[in-house]
Amino acid sequence: MGYRGQSGSRRGAGEKFQKSSHDKAKSKTLKQKSGGKYAPEVATPSGEEVAEKTLASLNRLGTQTFALSPFSQYFDDWLVNLRQVVSELESNPAMTVDEVFLKERTQIFAEVEGALAEERLKGDKLEASASALAENNHFLVETDAQYAAQTRELGEKRNREIERLTQKLHESEHELSSVEQVKTSFLNPFARRAKAQKQAEASQKLRAAKTELEIAAQNFKVEQDKLHDEYEKKKQAIMGKVRSLETEIADIETDGSVKARQSSCNALAIAVRAFLERKSASSQAKP
Repeated sequence: MGYRGQSGSRRGAGEKFQKSSHDKAKSKTLKQKSGGKYAPEVATPSGEEVAEKTLASLNRLGTQTFALSPFSQYFDDWLVNLRQVVSELESNPAMTVDEVFLKERTQIFAEVEGALAEERLKGDKLEASASALAENNHFLVETDAQYAAQTRELGEKRNREIERLTQKLHESEHELSSVEQVKTSFLNPFARRAKAQKQAEASQKLRAAKTELEIAAQNFKVEQDKLHDEYEKKKQAIMGKVRSLETEIADIETDGSVKARQSSCNALAIAVRAFLERKSASSQAKP
């Protein structure tokens, strides 16, 4: 019984060892196959492919539009993308760029960065300009309200004064009429002289009342005209500032970087094509 047990145990161990060795060999084969299947060699793009990709990317970046102001929030990312496009061209083994291209590229980048810096400063002014516009619009409303209040106050003052002088004129007219209705005897020269004196005095008072009323009306008109002229002068000055600020804000809210960005991409595309022509000419010149 014991011998059989040992013999069976050894046979089982041999089978296990053979199976394990077979599995290891199979696993090694699968790993080799797997490595060959999932790790293909990456082909390096040709110089022509790199150039075509570069020109297409430059065209895309040159026509790119930005969604909302302030547009300066997009400038840094745009510049990074532009540099990356050029860097991919320069780093490709098939495209060994020359000094002419490097000089042109450096100059183009310096120009577009300067233009975008200026646009960034314009964008920074937007908040200040918007605040100034709101303030001037408030001044305009206040100016209208102040003029309306002053006109109303002057009108009330005029009405009171004209009413007072008109009443005074009516009293003078009534006084003259009363004097003229007094009857005097032809036989009493003193009474006639007294009546004539009173008529002269009443007529003088009436003329004075009329003159005072006319002068008062003229003075109020002059004052009203002066008030209106001052109001118009002040209003026009504020309106001039409002229009200027509105134009400035409209200009800021329009992406002024479009021309500079497109020009830089076009210039880089021209530089790339010129480099390719020099490269091709150099290759054909070699024996």
